Amino acid sequence: MFNDYTLTQCCTISQFYSRYKLSWEIKAEQKREIFIRLRAMLRFIFFLMCLLQLRHTMVGVVGAVTPKPIIINGTYINPELGKYHARLRTLARSCLDIKEKHGASQDGMYILTTESGTYYQAFCDMTTAGGGWTLVASVHENNIKGKCSLGDRWSSQQGNDQNLPEGDGTWANTVTFGSAEASTSDDYKNPGYYDISAQDVSVWHVPNNEQLKSWTSSAILRYHTDSQFLTEHGGNLYHLFKKYPVKFGAGQCKSDMGPSSPVVYDTGDKDSTANLYGPSVGKEFESGFITFRVFNADQAAVAMCSGVKPIECNPQHYCIGGGGFFSDRQQCGDFTALEQASKHLTQSAVLLFYR
Repeated sequence: MFNDYTLTQCCTISQFYSRYKLSWEIKAEQKREIFIRLRAMLRFIFFLMCLLQLRHTMVGVVGAVTPKPIIINGTYINPELGKYHARLRTLARSCLDIKEKHGASQDGMYILTTESGTYYQAFCDMTTAGGGWTLVASVHENNIKGKCSLGDRWSSQQGNDQNLPEGDGTWANTVTFGSAEASTSDDYKNPGYYDISAQDVSVWHVPNNEQLKSWTSSAILRYHTDSQFLTEHGGNLYHLFKKYPVKFGAGQCKSDMGPSSPVVYDTGDKDSTANLYGPSVGKEFESGFITFRVFNADQAAVAMCSGVKPIECNPQHYCIGGGGFFSDRQQCGDFTALEQASKHLTQSAVLLFYR
C-alpha cells in the first residue's frame, strides 16, 4: 500500500498514519465551517424575502384604505355613530358649553375639564328644559340608622361630635369621591361641584342602585330652578356654602336661613312632594321651593331642603345633609331624621345638577 519513498519520508508507518489522520480532520472541520456559513447565508436571504413580501402587503393594505366622511351637510351618515362622536371630539368646562359650542344633544357621559386642567367624566342631561345640565353630586344614604357614621360624607363620618360642628365639611370643600355612573349606589362629588360657574340647579330623586339608562324614567321627583339664584352666591354650591356654612351654632332658626328659590317640576308636583315627606310634617314647610342652609330649634344646621321651604323649626325631618353635631344624636347623618318619610324618598339618591 505504501511505497518505499513514503515510508522513507515518514520514517515509520505509525508516523504516516498520524499525519494522514490530522489532514483529514482539518478538511472535515473546514467543511463544517463552510456548511454553517452557507446555512446562515440562506437564513438571511429568507429573512430578506419575508421583509420584501411584508412591505408589499402593507403597501397594498394602505393603498386600499380610503378615509370616508362621517358627516355630510351637518348630518351623521350613521346615526348611532353620531350619538358618541360629539362626546369624543369635545372638551369643555360644563355640559352647557358642550351643548352650545358643539351642538351635543344626547344624554350621557362626557369628558369635562376644570380651569386648572383636571379632566373628569360627568353625566350630561341634554334634554330637560333645553338641556345642558351637568351632574356634579349625589347624596346617597347607605344606612339611615347609622348616625354620622361611615358613608355619611355629606354630614360627618366621625360621629355626632360637638367639637366638629361642621362635620366633614363636604358642602364647602374640594374633596371629590365616587363615580358618575354609580351615583345612585354611593355618594358622588366631582370637580364640577366647585369649578363650574352656573346659574341654576336641577335635582333628581332616583331609586337606589338604578342604572343610568333608567334614571329619568324611574325618578320619583325631578325639578329645576330658572331664577338664576346661583349668580348671587358665587355661581355654585361650593361658594354658596362658603357664604352660608353648614355648622352647628352658626345661626338661628328662621332668621338665618340661607337662599331659597322656587322650582319648576319635571316629574311630580307640590302635592306629591309633600306626600313624600309624610303627613306629620306637612305644616312645617311650603312645597315648590329648594332651600339651603337651615337651622333647627337647637341651632343644628341642615344643608338642603329638597322641594320645600321651611316655615317652622324642625327641618331635620325633611331636609338632608348637615354639620357634625345635633343635640339629638338620632338626627345626625346625611338623611338626618327622615325615618318618618316615605321609603320611596329614603331609598332614593338625590342627584344635583348645575346649568
